[in-house]
Amino acid sequence: MVGTGYTAGGATLTNIDPTTSGTTAFIDFSDVTFSSATITAAGALIYNTTTDGGSATTNAVAVISFGGDKTSTNGDFIIQFPTADASNAIVRLA
Repeated sequence: MVGTGYTAGGATLTNIDPTTSGTTAFIDFSDVTFSSATITAAGALIYNTTTDGGSATTNAVAVISFGGDKTSTNGDFIIQFPTADASNAIVRLA
């Protein structure tokens, strides 16, 4: 997908903060904002791309459903991650 305020490949997640609570490990990311964007999306993909020996490998980590189309028209399109705890974080391992 390419559009106003968005480039193919999306945004790089930042503030990656792995944490544990009891027997559950979880991770948090900073919210992502595409400024002055014109976007309609029903979800997002978190993926990891690694390069080994000159060839890139991309693996899906998580698919996020927005529960329906979300739209911005020449405004901020924000992906807000849930509370980072053992019950709500976007990526959890128990």
